[in-house]
Amino acid sequence: MTAFNSTSNYGENAFIKNKPQMLQNIYNTTDVFPYWIADMDFQVAEPITQELNRLVERGVYSYEFSEQEVFEALSQWYSKRHGVSLSADKFVQVPGVLSGIALLLRQFTNEDDGVLIHTPAYHQFSNLVNKANRQVVQSPLCSDKQGYQIDFAGMEQQIIEQKVKAMIFCNPHNPTGRVWTSQDIEQVIEIAKRHDVLIISDEVHSDIIFEGHAFTSLTNFDYDKVITLIGSPAKTFGMHSISNGYVYTNNDELFEAFKTNVVAMYLDHGNAFSTFATVAAFEKGEEWLDGMLVYLQDTVKWITEFTEQRIPQLKVFQPQGTYQMWFDFSGLGFSGEELKNVVFEQAKMGLTPGDWFGAESPNFMRMNIATSRDNIEQSFNALADAIDGFERGSHTRSICCDSGASKSCC
Repeated sequence: MTAFNSTSNYGENAFIKNKPQMLQNIYNTTDVFPYWIADMDFQVAEPITQELNRLVERGVYSYEFSEQEVFEALSQWYSKRHGVSLSADKFVQVPGVLSGIALLLRQFTNEDDGVLIHTPAYHQFSNLVNKANRQVVQSPLCSDKQGYQIDFAGMEQQIIEQKVKAMIFCNPHNPTGRVWTSQDIEQVIEIAKRHDVLIISDEVHSDIIFEGHAFTSLTNFDYDKVITLIGSPAKTFGMHSISNGYVYTNNDELFEAFKTNVVAMYLDHGNAFSTFATVAAFEKGEEWLDGMLVYLQDTVKWITEFTEQRIPQLKVFQPQGTYQMWFDFSGLGFSGEELKNVVFEQAKMGLTPGDWFGAESPNFMRMNIATSRDNIEQSFNALADAIDGFERGSHTRSICCDSGASKSCC
């Protein structure tokens, strides 16, 4: 576990999450710890580093197109890890998951078509839809003691009334950490079938699944209008800046049409570093991933126990997957400005504001927990102390923060 408890020196890196201008835009201060972007602080698996070093030492970078090796590695991984049968010949490589969704929206929907997302939703989904001149249709999730659930009746009503032509389905769900069951997915597909809705399934978090839960891919179901974004090593192995995206569909017509479009724009080739690092990750990185999942689950356990003791008014949604945690601060009784003051300025926790995700209240926030336990413990102790201090009246009004949603990638 020591490998996952190391702390990165952000001052030596140009990571987006620690860019002073980004932090200033979002929090009106640069003095926060960056929990707002969904990437990892962890050192990647050793086989990935070894493969990258091999390529560096080789020193020759002639053209090489080795994507088929990636597709074979992905196919074997999903068969072994999830019991999902994916043909290595049905993948299309794209520059990234977001670019893949953007391409799919433009190719398979028309301007002004309705595109449904389940809110709270990863904020870039709305950006992608809007920039494609399609209409965002929000289908709010329901929250109960078990967490978030899909409002199937409400979803179908939105599809009918808003003339929805496509749906971006996040599986597992970001930001709530909900892992959709096969029963959930069956109902979604039945509704989509009734109304001929294309489903674009973002399954990039599919390997970050916690004990007691199982990932179910939409590729397992009998519906010919499903296209998945599956297999990117970005979330699974922390390869955020050296990875591609992979689009998969069982529908031959959609596959050929999309592949033809991507190839025509020369978007289907990765560089040698991303290609061979991805192969190394999926062929040799399983032990590292298993260790990280244990570490993340222990972090969730620590946060849950700490908040129950020190901040019992804070509602913690237990993640079933992803390395994001979703919090509801409304039980503390703060105004929006007071909450920002306590969390951002006093506790110095750079959480992602809930309104980025279309949350029903500004009192929701998302936290990336893929960092060291030392960082987590320091931040939550500071948060508890800040709340205690506020309750004693030692607070000032905050003027932060401007939304940085349009500037964030993750």
